[in-house]
Amino acid sequence: MANVAQYFIDTLDSAGVKRIWGLPGDSLNAFTEAMRRDGRLEWLHMRHEEAAAFAAGADAELNGELAVVAGSCGPGNLHFINGLFDAHRNRVPVLAIASHIPSAEIGSNYFQETHPQELFRECSVYCEMVGDPSQLPWVLEIALRAAVEKRGVAVVVVPGDVFFKEAPARRPSAPIRQTVSHVLPGEGELRAAADVLNGAKKVTILAGSGVAGAHDEVLALAEALQAPIVHALRGKEHIEKDNPYDVGMTGLLGFASGYRAMEQADALLMLGTDFPYRQFYPEKAKIVQVDIRGEQLGRRTPIDVGLVGGVKETAVALRPLISGDRSSKHLDDSVKHYRKTRKQLDDLAVDDGKEPIHPQYVARLLDELASSDAVFTADVGSPVIWASRYLSMHGDRRLLGSFAHGSMANAMPQALGAQAADRSRQVIALAGDGGLAMLMGDLLSIKQNKLPIKIVVFNNSSLNFVELEMKAAGIVNFATDLENPNFAAVAESLGITGIRVEKGADLRGAVEQMVAADGPVLLDVVTAREELSMPPAITLAQAKGFTVWALRTVLSGRGDELLDLADTNLWRRMFD
Repeated sequence: MANVAQYFIDTLDSAGVKRIWGLPGDSLNAFTEAMRRDGRLEWLHMRHEEAAAFAAGADAELNGELAVVAGSCGPGNLHFINGLFDAHRNRVPVLAIASHIPSAEIGSNYFQETHPQELFRECSVYCEMVGDPSQLPWVLEIALRAAVEKRGVAVVVVPGDVFFKEAPARRPSAPIRQTVSHVLPGEGELRAAADVLNGAKKVTILAGSGVAGAHDEVLALAEALQAPIVHALRGKEHIEKDNPYDVGMTGLLGFASGYRAMEQADALLMLGTDFPYRQFYPEKAKIVQVDIRGEQLGRRTPIDVGLVGGVKETAVALRPLISGDRSSKHLDDSVKHYRKTRKQLDDLAVDDGKEPIHPQYVARLLDELASSDAVFTADVGSPVIWASRYLSMHGDRRLLGSFAHGSMANAMPQALGAQAADRSRQVIALAGDGGLAMLMGDLLSIKQNKLPIKIVVFNNSSLNFVELEMKAAGIVNFATDLENPNFAAVAESLGITGIRVEKGADLRGAVEQMVAADGPVLLDVVTAREELSMPPAITLAQAKGFTVWALRTVLSGRGDELLDLADTNLWRRMFD
């Protein structure tokens, strides 16, 4: 008879799982031995469990299917926590197999003892421990179904000794795959939404990640409403492509045209978005919100009509209810303003011949030279700003990141996960120097797992976005300096092609070399530390804070920072 570990392997294979991310350990030995003997599942060995969880999350997000991560007891699987939080908040299906200390020792404060079923409860849709093999068929099936149907993390905790025990006999269940359902609001709710939209002269659409798979239907609704489409960051990859109604992003990473299109609307239609920043919602507009999860309605801003339904189905049902002969003035004005704003942003993405290099120029070249189906991952901080503003989602491109959880160090391990999901696809990580350094040990995993990812390091020797936040708060920068190595040389020492660029004139050739390479490449670009990335709307408090920061910086004897700031940014105002 097969043991519990083999039962896991058989069930995961039946569910379509191809690989497992993780780090071995004594309490996981029976499981990894079963994998070795069986041979159907690939083991992707990582150097840090946090990186393994990030990779599994990206693996699941890219192909929409279940990904699996496994780790040993105590400190081992405890490292999962940040990556699992990210996967859970991104709503992607991940199963975490968390081994535990020997059953007889649980509760005795044994070596490496934690309580993983409690630790992971907040970042999961299902979390349970298997203490007896008879539980396993039910617990594992419930976990898998919860992960794929609720689009989240499921955790199964197994004491190391239980893996060795004989698996119970049970009639095989059907393979666990996500079901396909269509959710449509009722006729009364649809009519109430249409009444609000028909009664408005200026409608703007805010599109989030829930518009995935509904691109054409949302554009058809925008045409009927003559509405500009603003996207949240997680909606960018799903709605920006071939979109004549696109007016860009709003929010802290967005720019003026997106903010303006929402602020001037007298009705806002929110489609599949949980955009969190309340200060960017219009104060006077009526709001209609569509979401597949009813608990999301009205969570971020007061709404007038809430609809529970899929974006695609709801958009199709709403369109015939929209009155014809609508004025295009709001749309035309918004698109015109977007084109002006877009030109201003593009004018900043140039090589001015000075050193260090402007990060906008790096992102613009990546956009120009990357393949039409490239997958980009972006670190939280300044890299995600440049990704959101300068990477265009034409073709079949994807953009992944820690956009809901906001964790540092996500880009490189997420690139590993995306590359494993499709080894023939170009995968490019936009990494901050702080983010890369945080999980730099998993550069070793690139070579070991033969994953040809490309990493571009925005090397500004600082926690750059933190510095911007300090400036806005009127605080003198402190504890944000980073004494970095030559990252390209580090990569070379690990068997990865390393390229370092310090001059703008050398950048295009370096990016061309990187994207043309067959294997992994790390491109270390020295970028301007004092580059300002301003949000589309500046509050009075932020303006005051920036002034206070400048005064305090001079008084603290660091006036050279103000000179660097002026030299980096003020010359660029002539493009405005």
